[in-house]
Amino acid sequence: MEKRELLYSGKAKSVYTTDDPDFMVLEFRNDTSAFDGKKVEKLDRKGLVNNKFNAFIMSKLADAGIPTHFEQLLSDTESLVKRLDMIPLECVVRNVAAGSLCRRLGVEEGLALDPATFELFLKNDDLGDPMVNEYHARSFGWAEDVHIARMKELTFAVNKVLKELFEAGGLTLVDYKLEFGLFRGEVILGDEFSPDGCRLWDSETGEKLDKDRFRQGLGGVVEGYEEVARRIGMSL
Repeated sequence: MEKRELLYSGKAKSVYTTDDPDFMVLEFRNDTSAFDGKKVEKLDRKGLVNNKFNAFIMSKLADAGIPTHFEQLLSDTESLVKRLDMIPLECVVRNVAAGSLCRRLGVEEGLALDPATFELFLKNDDLGDPMVNEYHARSFGWAEDVHIARMKELTFAVNKVLKELFEAGGLTLVDYKLEFGLFRGEVILGDEFSPDGCRLWDSETGEKLDKDRFRQGLGGVVEGYEEVARRIGMSL
């Protein structure tokens, strides 16, 4: 499949058209940002690690019957994906209190959440990706009821699969975000799943092995991602 024009360049990924209108090339770059772009760096190997990490996770989810946009790895930093009509919402599941939840509600980091919580955020950088609810989504036409229900169903299905995967590697899946889109009318998982978009802690020590290493200046960001990959049986 022929890679053609740059369609979109985000904070850490670029998207290219192909000679097939139903498919795109997703390029993972070494760029890393936090705090709405206020902290930006390039980290060696990050694009490669996240590309292969995402491919591994998407394949595990597909094996569990969860539809995704991932098709195949094209290179160390590129993947072929279905072209989706993206729904402008992020679905966030929290198994353990951390990050903005603690700041908003004044709860202690590390508090186990039973049941896990589900939140929606509007994808809008200018507004800081504000938290919204299902009524906002309906009223403003961001998603239809049937799509919201399916996104929630798939998000919790992902939680079941990945909690077990990470637990087997001695890791706690603290929280994560997912994005969805429509492909030929079907809601499927899009974007990526990597340590950039989730929190993963060592189950024994609580060591952070995700993007919080970058946010909090802990160092060893890519090394943390590689440690997660090793524990869940990935080869890089």
